[in-house]
Amino acid sequence: MVTAGVTQLHPFLATWPHPSEPGSSRLAPAARTIPEEGGRRSGLARPRAPPLGGRPSSAPPRLAALTDTERSGLQPLPGPQQPPRPAPFLEGRAALGGGTGTWGRPRQIIVDDDDSKIWSLYDAGPRNIRCPLIFLPPVSGTADVFFRQILALTGWGYRVIALQYPVYWDHLEFCDGFRKLLDHLQLDKVHLFGASLGGFLAQKFAEYTHKSPRVHSLILCNSFSDTSIFNQTWTASSFWLMPSFMLKKIVLGNFSSGPVDPMMADAIDFMVDRLESLGQSELASRLTLNCQNSYVEPHKIRDIPVTIMDVFDQSALSTEAKEEMYKLYPNARRAHLKTGGNFPYLCRSAEVNLYVQIHLLQFHGTKYAAIDPSMVSAEELEVQKGSLGISQEEQ
Repeated sequence: MVTAGVTQLHPFLATWPHPSEPGSSRLAPAARTIPEEGGRRSGLARPRAPPLGGRPSSAPPRLAALTDTERSGLQPLPGPQQPPRPAPFLEGRAALGGGTGTWGRPRQIIVDDDDSKIWSLYDAGPRNIRCPLIFLPPVSGTADVFFRQILALTGWGYRVIALQYPVYWDHLEFCDGFRKLLDHLQLDKVHLFGASLGGFLAQKFAEYTHKSPRVHSLILCNSFSDTSIFNQTWTASSFWLMPSFMLKKIVLGNFSSGPVDPMMADAIDFMVDRLESLGQSELASRLTLNCQNSYVEPHKIRDIPVTIMDVFDQSALSTEAKEEMYKLYPNARRAHLKTGGNFPYLCRSAEVNLYVQIHLLQFHGTKYAAIDPSMVSAEELEVQKGSLGISQEEQ
């Protein structure tokens, strides 16, 4: 359905409020925009699932052991955890920054010789930030599954990029493509937030670039360090032969099936819809990356600040897999959520966004800050510089 010359937005993306200040929650046009066929992108079709909603969660974030410095640097949360107010579709609004395109449509970039390998991304927030936070989705996810993080973090002055990677069949190929993408975006170093497979790929990319580091820090949400935990390494080489419905069945088998609260149910419905938008080759390649025999070499990334984020309720990861992550990163910060299932960034977004702020707080006042300096008070910068012992050369 096309209204007023604008492709209809995804219902969840349609709730994004219009930014009230320059540089906040902005989606910029692509430097190399790829034309859409027929004026419609199938990945943003109207889903069957209702928008995320329901009653606010009663589970408070576990904020034990926070220092006064960390508490003082947090931006205020936007009230109780509730879905944003519905806003009218942004019909007829041109892309920000004077470019072409419309809201709700991701940038599409080709960095490989193969024109079929298209990276889709949302790049929001102040462009003067040269070390943004990049989100990598799980097997069933697309770039827009992090829309709640884009909404909140860019409103607080952070630059956020949410990615959807193209079809890659091995980790080395992915890492090489991701490096080219960062070169195209002119980003020397970045912070990475990876969910499940996205977290594993983030670790592999940090390992891949350890001699010339491109990753400044990692946030690993419900992630893993060794693909053997899924006991599918022997079938990984045959995923490309399987039809789409079999691949979707494999992924859906890891979703929660028991009773859950309304927000978790809506999050699962949303992810099921995103899964439906993926083609056979996309699903097969992601499952191959998720299951082919590989593991992270911790000695290559031991100097990178890491926050491990996981949940205490049911998820696709076993307790043994979580314990292995703790052993791999003994000095990592731990961000525990009482509930959240496989997709806490959707159904427990307020807690996730708070932990992301805590993680990024340690870089305020440095050249690797992901936040606009004008959004940080002078008092906070002085405290942060003193606690980190930052010299003038590092600023």
